[in-house]
Amino acid sequence: MEARLVSQQEIAEKVSGWKYIGNSIEKKFQFKNFKTAFEFMTKVALVCEEMNHHPKWTNNYNQLLICLETHDQSAVTELDIELAQKIDQLFEENKA
Repeated sequence: MEARLVSQQEIAEKVSGWKYIGNSIEKKFQFKNFKTAFEFMTKVALVCEEMNHHPKWTNNYNQLLICLETHDQSAVTELDIELAQKIDQLFEENKA
């Protein structure tokens, strides 16, 4: 079953700080150091594996750029929004 495509307006309403670029959404996260960035990446990886939906991401020391796109649809879908929300929740939980 294909995930439903979402509009730029829906993206703005459902996730904060994610930028619509091309056929994807992306967000940059910053951490105290490499270790905390990598720990966060590990937690995100486990969620991605559960969802069977994997991001493109780039890590440079304490910065992480995550890009989400449903590749078989070359667009942003509900699946990307759900993953973005889970990533944001993990980030908030790990700031404390």
